[in-house]
Amino acid sequence: MLRDEPGQRSLKKNLMLASSTASVAGMTNVVGVMAFLSFVSNVTGHVATLAGKITEQDMAEVYTVLYWLFMFFFGAFVSNFIVKSLDYRSAYFAHSTPIVLEIIILLAVAIYGNDVYNGSDLQREAITGAVLFCMGLQNGLVSRISGGLIKTSHLTGLITDLAGELSDLLHPQVENTRVLREKIYIRVTVLVFFIIGGILGGYLFNAIGMATFFVIPMVLLTILLYDIYPVLLHRLRKWWIT
Repeated sequence: MLRDEPGQRSLKKNLMLASSTASVAGMTNVVGVMAFLSFVSNVTGHVATLAGKITEQDMAEVYTVLYWLFMFFFGAFVSNFIVKSLDYRSAYFAHSTPIVLEIIILLAVAIYGNDVYNGSDLQREAITGAVLFCMGLQNGLVSRISGGLIKTSHLTGLITDLAGELSDLLHPQVENTRVLREKIYIRVTVLVFFIIGGILGGYLFNAIGMATFFVIPMVLLTILLYDIYPVLLHRLRKWWIT
């Protein structure tokens, strides 16, 4: 999923990347709402909140929302910067590094949430910013890998694009092409798995609380292992035989 660049990717790999990362975004968003009373991937909602708080002249909330927006932006910025800086080594190494960083931060959130978090406004705002940074990392990386085709948390734009592409698919004057159908498959996959991830995240949070943040990195870990498990398996067999 992480080895190929845009233009070299098969539909299967795009669907796998879309489903896995969308489920992570859905889980994280729902758990963020339940744990911290704030969306952690809905940037559009935060911009609307920012406008409302400016109108109300609630400057404390304005600064908080600006911090959240910056963290998502900074996550996407860091993701792209890392990929650009490490691309000379290999596509897999460059693309996997932001995911490793995301895993580390989410595990830190899980540990902090379980052992330290007491529900104070300062802690809630800080942790929300950290998770938004993770979503920015992931969204920026997936968008770059897929050439802008996959954005795992940008559902407003996704549904708009899906509606336009379905309209083209059904229109008698538009050619029904393989590229068009593949775009529709990918967008539907993102939408469905975001919902599935959200439902799973809600059930898990009700069952194990903040420990849900230990589960989310496991999904990301499968993305990292998918490309290298054949190599690891080969080396393990070679070691076992010798």
